[in-house]
Parts: sequence; C-alpha cells; structure tokens
Amino acid sequence: MTCQHLKEAGEPTPQAPYEGGCPECVADGHHDWVHLRLCLDCGYVACCDSSPRRHMSAHYATDGHPVMRSYEPGENWKWCFVDDLLGA
Repeated sequence: MTCQHLKEAGEPTPQAPYEGGCPECVADGHHDWVHLRLCLDCGYVACCDSSPRRHMSAHYATDGHPVMRSYEPGENWKWCFVDDLLGA
C-alpha cells in the first residue's frame, strides 16, 4: 500500500551534508543525534525520532512537509507522516 504523498515525493538537494550531523543538534552543541533524515519537500536535513530532539518530526509539525527519507548511506526508504506509511 502507498499514498499520494509518497508517489509525488521529489528528491530535493539536501541543505546540509551527511558528514556534518544534524545541523540543529550540532548548532546547539549536541552530538547525540542518531540517524539523519531528508525532507523530500525542501531538502531540510535533521535527526530521526530515535534522537533526543527529533528534529525531523518537529520540522513536519511546524512546516507540514509530508514525506522524508532516510539520509543514511545505503538506505533509501521513505516515510509519510500524514498517512503513517513506509515506502521505497
């Protein structure tokens, strides 16, 4: 099963490199982020829900961008926040 958000998700240029870590965490002096995610609407890079500050979920809550994907090397899965669905 998939949703329209996953079908229509683009592949924007990331706003930050993988090597830098979660930009918000690093800017605040935190280095305990776990995995990075990429917003497929605007290219925002942020930490996942396994990280203490959950910046990607916060980005969805404030900006409403529905789909993100893993920004980890070798991973290409996507997640739709609106429909709570995993996609490839």
